[in-house]
This record gives sequence, C-alpha cells and structure tokens, in this order.
Amino acid sequence: MSKKNRQRRRDDRKAAKKQQIPFVARPFEGLAAEQDLVAMMQIIPAASMTVRLDADHGGQTVQLVTLLPELARSLKRADDEVLVAMQTTVRSGDASRDVAAALLEALDLEPGTGLSASGLPGPGERLQDILDAAFAPSIDVRESFDFWLTAEQAAEPEAVRIVEDAKEGIAPTAPVPGVEHAYWCRMNGKEFVRWVRGEDEDDFFNAFARVHAAHASDLEEGARFLGAFRACGLAIPVWELVPGTEAEELTEPMRAMAKRLEAALAEDAPLDAEARRAKAGIISRQVNL
Repeated sequence: MSKKNRQRRRDDRKAAKKQQIPFVARPFEGLAAEQDLVAMMQIIPAASMTVRLDADHGGQTVQLVTLLPELARSLKRADDEVLVAMQTTVRSGDASRDVAAALLEALDLEPGTGLSASGLPGPGERLQDILDAAFAPSIDVRESFDFWLTAEQAAEPEAVRIVEDAKEGIAPTAPVPGVEHAYWCRMNGKEFVRWVRGEDEDDFFNAFARVHAAHASDLEEGARFLGAFRACGLAIPVWELVPGTEAEELTEPMRAMAKRLEAALAEDAPLDAEARRAKAGIISRQVNL
C-alpha cells in the first residue's frame, strides 16, 4: 500500500473518531485463530502469532503478541518487524477493531518507535477486513518477552536485562499437547488448566451442565472443576489440578473430557431439572483466573 493511500486511510480514521464503535460480543468470530486470539488477550502472559495482511493492505506479515513494553499498543522494531499487542488499556466495544487500528497505525511508524495508549479508535476496518484468510496463523507460547528484541538488541546487556526483569512476572504457561486451545499454568504454587472453547457460550454452558449433573466434570481424580468465565463471547472452563501436574500429563484426561462434551453438545432435548440447577450454579460462580 502506498504512503498516499495509508495517509488517506489515517485521515478517514481521524474523521470517524467521534463516532462510537458498536459493541461486538464475539469480536474475533470468523477468524481461523479466534480461540487463540482470545487466549492471548485473556490468559497467556507471553506469546506471539504471525499473521499476514491481505493484498489490499500490503500482504506483509506482522506479529500479534500478548504484551509490549509500557503497555504500547504496537511498535515497529528497528528491523521493521511490526508487533501489535493484544493486551492493552485501549478497549472499545470491539476488540477486533482495536487491534486492527493499532496494526494499521504501526505500518506507518518509524523503525524503533511505538504507538502508546491513546484515545479509542473510531469505526473502521477490523482484523476480519485486513488479514489474509488463506494464511494459517499458529500461536507460539513463550517463556519470556524475547520477541520484543531484534537480533542485534538480543546481544545488548541492557535490552536483555529489561526482558529478564519483565520475565519475572510471567506465570509459567504451556499448551496441552494434542488438545487445541487448552493451556496449563502454574500460579501461586498451584497448577491449573484453562480451555478456550469455540462453541456459542450458551451451547457450551448447556452441554457442560449435563456433564456436571452427571458428576463427570472433574478431569480426573483430584483434578476438580473450579468454574468457568466468559471472554470475547467464548466460554473458558477452569480446573485446579493435582499438585505437581505438568501440561503433558493432561492430554488423555482432556481428550476424555472432550468426548464427554461432544456427546453432551449433540443432545438437543431441553435440560432436565438437575442439569438446569447445575447450569445455574456454574454461571453463578464464574471464576476470574
């Protein structure tokens, strides 16, 4: 995309800033990476994901990341790599629009500069409008924020120190092997697993209420279901694990849970009284973890 066209887009965005963005309950719906984008925004401390812009927006690859230094919305590294944060303080009614706006503005940044938190963006293009749907993104869960640095910066002691200092606040997190969108973590000396589900929220809660009413909601003995929370239109159930459990030990228990959920999702009869009570209890004790 030419600088002239990008300038015109910026001018169009500025003219629209006084308009309010409509609320979108499920902002990343329709994107191939919806569940992992929600995970990056809500539960994973450090991760990156390569996406590609469509031809109308230049066709280049950019990195969506969990967090940037000083809560920047986006930055262009000295090597011209564009990084866009999923976790920021800028939150309108449409998270997809927020991320897309930060991405589009980052394309015009000077190398080595970032886009700080500012006012909310106005109506405009969303991720669904600017990303290449034919490009398959994949999430890379990290142990540190080393993606902040270029290769040259990675050899600078001061830059490395900044990354190491930031790393101290990261709760160890890892994907569960063989189970998509499920993430193990260790916090405050305990282990948990959180699973970003892709169904409509109400469909999930109906299905899980059936599983819970059948006393089958724990992953395994000692791994108890704590509750669930909603994020970006999706449900995220949470289990507290047997002390010391590692991510790779969860593959089989979670696959077994997936089968129980699939069977419950296939049922179309109304919930019985016990399942209705179970659903009410699950919804009333939403966790924040």
